[in-house]
Amino acid sequence: MRLSRQRRMVLDLLWAEKSHLSARDIFEKLNDLGRNIGHTSVYQNLEALQSAGVIECLDRANGRLYGYRSDPHSHITCLESGAIEDLDVELPPDLLRQIEERTGYRIETYTLNLTGRRCRPPLEKQP
Repeated sequence: MRLSRQRRMVLDLLWAEKSHLSARDIFEKLNDLGRNIGHTSVYQNLEALQSAGVIECLDRANGRLYGYRSDPHSHITCLESGAIEDLDVELPPDLLRQIEERTGYRIETYTLNLTGRRCRPPLEKQP
């Protein structure tokens, strides 16, 4: 995939924000930063980057959100604010085996989509 100037602008913004943004958010933020890019170009570049596996796309009831990560990972969504956080979690092997036995599928990869309300500050991430 060719990394055009516009694709680079979109990627740089997603990497800097480290959050999940709509195409409209991306368009507005880029233009607020003085980057001249049109709506159509934002949509086309997001679709190209997502199709190439460079970024992620989350389909939500209120539209698509794009994130800077493309590796397998999970998400937790705040029921109050709608904020989405990336999670790196590993399910216990026994639980994965139980799911495989019940379903007849061999699990190769997985993502979890969790929802909840923040009840305390998060713990410090371990290196």
